[in-house]
Amino acid sequence: MDRLTNTIRPYAWGSTTALPALLGVEPTGEPQAELWMGAHPGAPSRIDRGAGEWALSDVIAADPEGELGAATVAKFGPRLPFLLKILAAGAPLSLQVHPDLAQAKAGFEDEERRGIPIDAAHRNYKDPNHKPEMICALTPFDGLCGFRPPLEAAELLAGLEVDSLKPYVDLLHAHPEEAALREMLTAVLTADRVEMAHTVHEVAAAVERLGGPYTPYATLVHDYPGDPGVIAAMLLNHVRLQPGEAMFLGAGVPHAYIDGLGVELLANSDNVLRAGLTPKHVDVPELLKIANFEPGDPSVLRPEGNGEEVYEAPIDEFRLSRFLLAPGGASRVLPHETPQILLCTAGSPKAGELPLGPGQSVFVPAGEKVELSGTGTVFRATVVV
Repeated sequence: MDRLTNTIRPYAWGSTTALPALLGVEPTGEPQAELWMGAHPGAPSRIDRGAGEWALSDVIAADPEGELGAATVAKFGPRLPFLLKILAAGAPLSLQVHPDLAQAKAGFEDEERRGIPIDAAHRNYKDPNHKPEMICALTPFDGLCGFRPPLEAAELLAGLEVDSLKPYVDLLHAHPEEAALREMLTAVLTADRVEMAHTVHEVAAAVERLGGPYTPYATLVHDYPGDPGVIAAMLLNHVRLQPGEAMFLGAGVPHAYIDGLGVELLANSDNVLRAGLTPKHVDVPELLKIANFEPGDPSVLRPEGNGEEVYEAPIDEFRLSRFLLAPGGASRVLPHETPQILLCTAGSPKAGELPLGPGQSVFVPAGEKVELSGTGTVFRATVVV
């Protein structure tokens, strides 16, 4: 078992206070967006095994079966299939979708064939993997997830009483559900940028004036003036997770996180197609190929089970669960057939003999038994084999 030293990613949308408060350190004044735990090449965790500090990715590459177990390597290859994060949103993230596995492989191979550098700003596919993800709230957490029914979206937009929105509202009435949403999103993202910026400015004024159901969008119009992603965001369901609640996001589901602190677990990928709310590259044709336009209510997940509380998800690359360790409670011996990362978010538990505090984590290789004891909250990330 190895204590992890992890990297904080300073993305511009990150909160300046949430992660420092969790970790019990002074804020730097700079955004601190994500604390990464795992073996992603962008910021692998580091461990010390007595001969200096090593990147977890290098340790796994040196002995995949010893670290991950034969079953994990046989199913997912010689790398840790998931990435665990603490995500601290102080401003909205980009409105985005992720490809499924076949789409990711095809997109990656196409961009490799065309010679697009892996770090190019206009590159869509950084790897041939899909990126399903789950977010579990540590504080009240606001986000957007999945398309609303088009008539519901039309009612929301019409209520703003912005004349230049009327053609878009009409589109939502003109077609069957999925076709209406596709036509509407296409029209918004391909509209004349000057005209759309004017419309978004009118929407911003209406949002400020009306409040109520438009309140979740106040941050968007403030942070992204003139961005067509503001209109696109109103096509999506607004979700507020309470602490302990989670949301699973599969391939093609449009989403954006607005505000809050949460534990995020995702497949080990960095493939993102953006629709707006970002200064980064937006590839409208590719986005429209990947997006799932089926409307529906997002499912809020609550953990199930006694002792180990599991957040069920239809994915094998990761499995998220939670332990609430009460004072005087019995210790818990964890399953050990697969690799796992244990993350403390509250209290002062122990993993074996290692004491943990909020924001601290350990990597447990496959086959190593570990016992949780003490008091606090511990999240467990592993795989399904």
